[in-house]
Amino acid sequence: MSSRISSPHSETTDPPPIPLDLERVSRNHGSGIIPFGRSIVLVGLMGAGKTTIGRPLATRLGLPFVDADVEIERAAGCSIADVFRLYGEAAFRDGERRVIRRLLEGPPMVLATGGGAFMDSTTRTLVRERAVSIWLRCPLPVLVRRVSGRTHRPLLNTTSPREVLENLMAIRHPVYAEADIIVDCGDNNVEHTTTRVMEALALSRRPLRLPVTLAHTSYDVVIGTNLISRAGALLAPVLPQKNVVIITDENVAPRYLHQLETALAETGITSRSLRVPPGEQTKCLEMYKKLTDNILEHGIERRTSIIALGGGVVGDLAGFVAATTLRGLPFVQIPTTLLSQVDSSVGGKTGINTRWGKNLLGAFHQPLCVLADVSTLATLPRRELVAGYAEIVKSGLIGDEALFAWCEENGAAVLDQDPEALAMAVQQACAFKARVVAADEREQQKNNGRALLNLGHTFGHALEAELDYDGRLLHGEAVSIGLNLAFALSVRLGLCPRADMERVNRHLEALGMPAHIRDLPHTFRTQDLMAHMQRDKKMQDGRLSFVLAHGIGQAFTTRDVPAAAVREVLEADGSVA
Repeated sequence: MSSRISSPHSETTDPPPIPLDLERVSRNHGSGIIPFGRSIVLVGLMGAGKTTIGRPLATRLGLPFVDADVEIERAAGCSIADVFRLYGEAAFRDGERRVIRRLLEGPPMVLATGGGAFMDSTTRTLVRERAVSIWLRCPLPVLVRRVSGRTHRPLLNTTSPREVLENLMAIRHPVYAEADIIVDCGDNNVEHTTTRVMEALALSRRPLRLPVTLAHTSYDVVIGTNLISRAGALLAPVLPQKNVVIITDENVAPRYLHQLETALAETGITSRSLRVPPGEQTKCLEMYKKLTDNILEHGIERRTSIIALGGGVVGDLAGFVAATTLRGLPFVQIPTTLLSQVDSSVGGKTGINTRWGKNLLGAFHQPLCVLADVSTLATLPRRELVAGYAEIVKSGLIGDEALFAWCEENGAAVLDQDPEALAMAVQQACAFKARVVAADEREQQKNNGRALLNLGHTFGHALEAELDYDGRLLHGEAVSIGLNLAFALSVRLGLCPRADMERVNRHLEALGMPAHIRDLPHTFRTQDLMAHMQRDKKMQDGRLSFVLAHGIGQAFTTRDVPAAAVREVLEADGSVA
């Protein structure tokens, strides 16, 4: 229980604390039908109807209703108007924050908060952790009519209600927009508005947050549907400054750029966008120079974030721009392909290609957040889904046999764009990669570690390089073939049971995925592929580095691979001597 004081001390600079008796804030509420197992917190301006709607909403949900202002008055032993008069607004906000914390630490309830409560960043964080927030958004004329004549609201006693509310809208609406759910309210009756709130609750699904915890930083991979339309609410809490530069490509921009810009503006985040051509060839020094020149020419601060909106090419390129401009800018990934959602967006690898090979210029630069909106996958052609799915299969083959078994059971549903299967696939692949990255962020372990994520890549990159990364072979398609080749090499060296290689091959072929060099409508010479492998960035002491396997879910790294065995595997699979 906090100590009580009898009057404010005018000689102090900081306002005195309100004499809150927090033991008077009841926490032992009854239980009922509890949505999400969380409290429901209503936010909005005065007159929005938080209490009016909150009471019937609580009844219909089988939850207790609590008015935060009433609890503050009980704890303070005086009215809110008296609290403002005696202690000032700063002291009131401090007391309000402590009361709301006390309430949300208890059982679920419907909680109506004061108009300024959600403006406090600490309170917003607490609400995100423990509750579902709903903004009751009302037009100005409705609010003005509802609050006219009210004298118990201190903020209304300074000037006209319309002027007060207009000013509050400008300040508070961008913050209220961070709420989990927004319900537009007007002159409808209480029952109708309550039903709309109930419907919004029923339709809402909180996105999954998958934490990536590293030695010096951490961030969330947020997975769900329609995340781009809520990007402002999801990113505002993590951006160091409400100012961003969006980098996207000319295919993605018509579909999602306006939606993203609108969502950011809703929470007061200003943005400008830069577009690049689609395709792997965009990841080059020339495009890197164009982007950095443009960003620097228009002026940028170190707290301004770069947002990558697009597939792996955009993510790698924009990430490298962020990593190197002003020695490092904050960075957000919004991947729009299955491949980028399960692979390149997670882990902080950024880079561009050179004439000598793929991603030979790059940096480790972890994002502030990854928004994996699985709704974007609905527009992808099957070929793009196959390319991404290969990385999911790869995760299971590296170290999670149960994940590979899940792929055998559900792979067809993923490629048929079943929403639940897609979300589960992204979740499992990202969780696996997060564990690997957390254990070896910068790929510094001599053996295994993060290098395991390169299973199939030494072969795959060689195939891509031979076709000049021109789109005839997608990265994921190359990885798909590379996975089969890695298991074939493992079998040839006597390291892996043939039955496991056949199981991998059977799964890839059953889904119509590229599995062999001979599946491609191109001729590859063995000596050309070997030359590309020798320029791979994973070369060490002049020796080829491979990820091989003792079986499904049992990958390991090695440099003890005879070149002759690699040639034999390539030619058995379809390359020409």
